[in-house]
This record gives sequence, structure tokens and C-alpha cells, in this order.
Amino acid sequence: MAAVAAVAAPIVLAAPSHADPDTDFANQLHTFGIYGPRDYNAWIGKITCKRLATGLDKDTYASAKFILTNLPLDSTQGQAIQFLGAAIATYCPDQVGVLQRAAVQ
Repeated sequence: MAAVAAVAAPIVLAAPSHADPDTDFANQLHTFGIYGPRDYNAWIGKITCKRLATGLDKDTYASAKFILTNLPLDSTQGQAIQFLGAAIATYCPDQVGVLQRAAVQ
């Protein structure tokens, strides 16, 4: 719970700096050691936002589980949460409450 706050807070507060959000997202993921096709990762980020918006994923942990199943096999849960924070910051900042609720649990 505190780990979620420590991992996610700096990500959500960082604003993308370029006109291409997919490139900014890929660059952010690289700082977490998450690599892969830029378009694929952007697609997963956007789907994650849609899953949150529709209520398919009810919380940070459900979203992280979805993300982890779509990242390379050696990825960690921490990386999945970092991915989630970057996806929310880039594609659906209105979903920041998902991370905030996890931080106080």
C-alpha cells in the first residue's frame, strides 16, 4: 500500500513534455526498465484506462494484474504498477483516484 504511493506519486505528478503522448509514455516506461514496441505499450496503456473507466478493473491491483499479464514474462508487479501510473498520467489523468485510493489502503 505504501509502496504503491511511493511508486505512483512521482509518475502521476510528472507531466508529459512532448506533443506525442505515445513517445512520452514509451520514454517513461524505459526509465522503469520496461521495453517493447512503442505502439503495443501505448495500446495496453489506453486499454488499461478504458478498463478503469468502464469499471472492469475495480482498483490498482486489478489493473496491475491485467498489465502484468501483457508485459514480458520477467516483469515485476512493481513494474506493472509503474506502468499503470504512467498510463494514468499520460492517457487518463481523470483516473488518478485509483492510485490515491490504493495508497491509503
